[in-house]
Amino acid sequence: MDVRSDWALELVLDKTYGEASVTAVKERIDAVRRHMNGGPGRHRRGGQRLLDLLAEARQGAADAADWEVVRILQDCLYYAQGRLLRPDLEEKYRLFQQGPRNDNARNWLSATLQASSRFWAEAGRAFVDEQPEATAEELLAHIEAQSLDVPFLEAPAEEPAQYRIPRGRAELALWMERVLQRRVEIDAKEAARRIASSPEALAVLASDKDGQILLRAAELKRRSAALAHLRKVAEDPAATEHDLQEALQGQYWIFGGRFIGEAAHRRLVPGNEVDIPLIRGDGALHVVELKQAARLRNGLVKRHRNGWVPSSDVNDAVGQVVHYLVGLDEHRERIRKEFGYETRRATGVVLIGHPDSHPEIPEEEINETLRVHNTHRNRVEVLTYKELVDNAERSLGHEVRRTSGRHTDRSA
Repeated sequence: MDVRSDWALELVLDKTYGEASVTAVKERIDAVRRHMNGGPGRHRRGGQRLLDLLAEARQGAADAADWEVVRILQDCLYYAQGRLLRPDLEEKYRLFQQGPRNDNARNWLSATLQASSRFWAEAGRAFVDEQPEATAEELLAHIEAQSLDVPFLEAPAEEPAQYRIPRGRAELALWMERVLQRRVEIDAKEAARRIASSPEALAVLASDKDGQILLRAAELKRRSAALAHLRKVAEDPAATEHDLQEALQGQYWIFGGRFIGEAAHRRLVPGNEVDIPLIRGDGALHVVELKQAARLRNGLVKRHRNGWVPSSDVNDAVGQVVHYLVGLDEHRERIRKEFGYETRRATGVVLIGHPDSHPEIPEEEINETLRVHNTHRNRVEVLTYKELVDNAERSLGHEVRRTSGRHTDRSA
């Protein structure tokens, strides 16, 4: 794996050094900078040693509970590993501009969207002219089929039968792809979108106390919408594990404030693929295993003598996560070197089931049964989808909604 060590990374580390408030953390950041600047001539050093020093600095910040510095150092580590793109790093930490954001990337993206819109509009118009009886679904299918054939490669005239992606342009293209897929929100209210996306308007909001409240309210609205969608999917008897994974993708905050991001790699051990790999504040991995929610075959709990115990589905899922953790322990050195994840202290959670699958059992009884089960395990926790969403709702300050019509008599 190529390790990137450049001026942009050095500038972010300089800013991080100024942010750190603990001497021990400053010393570890300084060790990273000395390593980078210890190369021959004006060349910066990288290598596995750079990743190790960044991880040690991040761990020091975590030990000091300096979570803002942990977040920045995690970005530095991702950048050095090539998992955070340069345009994102430069804009996020304002490396080469003061005041409003650099308009170059936005203007390029805007021009690309405009040209792409014209191209697809013309392609759609030509299809409709040729087949005026076509339905809207057939038109969309035609556009989608054409999009799969769009080439991204160059064919240089001086190199027959050879193709290449120029270095630097590929990274920028990947950044644009991520922007288009995850960050561009199309809104019919053009005027409102233009004002809200204006760097000048955002700068005014960010510097004003009431404006900051508005920005936080917008983020709360986004998170509330994500929770509402996850709750709807979890309560849908027809929803698959893939549907649940899509609803949770990129929403690591739902799992609580202990996590600073979602790991980029899911296949860390041969033969095993983690559903959602999260990174804790101390740099350790946290495995999220997704199972069925409302359509769970054998339910969450079963009657055993005078009480309730977890069902076989729950025990099987816990055993699966334990197997993952054993594999992560056995391959911890390789995983640390290749991916930079700490797996010695890895933990896991099983998301499974929904109380609605047991309308005859009080929800409190189900939750209590799983909590008792969790107290006897150190590294694996079991949560229902409803409890996960309820906890996230509380973190947003919302009143938790009770499922209507459920049996709540604890004497049952």
